[in-house]
Amino acid sequence: MDQADRLRNIIKKQDLSPERTRTAKVITVTSGKGGVGKSSLSVNLAIQLSRLGKRVVIFDADFGLANIEIMLGMHPKYNLADVMYHGKRIKDVITCGPENIGFISGGSGIHELTNISRDQVFSLIHKLEELDRLADIIIVDTGAGISDTVLEFVAASEEVLLVATPEPTSVTDAYALMKVLNRRTAYKLDRTTVRLVANQVREEWEAEDLFEKLGAVARRFLDIEVEYLGAVPYDKNMQRAVMHQNPVSVCRPDAKSARALKRIALLLEDPLSLEEEHGGIAKLFASVIRMKFMK
Repeated sequence: MDQADRLRNIIKKQDLSPERTRTAKVITVTSGKGGVGKSSLSVNLAIQLSRLGKRVVIFDADFGLANIEIMLGMHPKYNLADVMYHGKRIKDVITCGPENIGFISGGSGIHELTNISRDQVFSLIHKLEELDRLADIIIVDTGAGISDTVLEFVAASEEVLLVATPEPTSVTDAYALMKVLNRRTAYKLDRTTVRLVANQVREEWEAEDLFEKLGAVARRFLDIEVEYLGAVPYDKNMQRAVMHQNPVSVCRPDAKSARALKRIALLLEDPLSLEEEHGGIAKLFASVIRMKFMK
């Protein structure tokens, strides 16, 4: 039995552990290209969901760029690598953000997932179960584009928010992401809900047109049903907030972009109940690690 087989066995046993309790709802936010406001949307949705009484943690899975910590003006002392290699618990690496949200930096830990040992896999998944108990909602902010890491997180997710703008290149790249994702054997149509957020729209018709174009081609050629979650208007207040590393939901809560994000948060929160069954972040990471070792 090689290392990959041993790791798959330990992950399977962890999935079936009778000690598992209620798990967090995980929402993976992604985009086909950079510059569409994905990370800003993740931060502001976390704040809006926290205001609705949910315990929210953002997990920055964008290895190398660290967009979330830049947007929040934070410099985390620890990251996921410290959980994997230096004995830290999950609660030790959660940085407190605005409006009571939590933030975890993936750091080099995302890149190192293929290099960890059997015991480290078991330890990491066990520690991530603690995060499932600490949070009601975990927002995973992926990198942009169609890298292997992005596709692995999206394929392993139960709920995906696909962020796109009305620009033709954004629509094309969003479709390209879904096309490549659909070719992955680990991706299951009946297991993942894909919901579109139209960002930086100047007119309502732009959002409707974006959804019709993207939804139609995804349905026809990929057999993927994309749900429309809502639109966030282009707002100079949002741009200024990003420049000042202060989320628009905090510095300008009455701005039109902040109000739109609140409406989207309400849609995300409405069907949620603490008793509802969710896979959780531990199961998501187990699936991601399994995919890496199946290559």
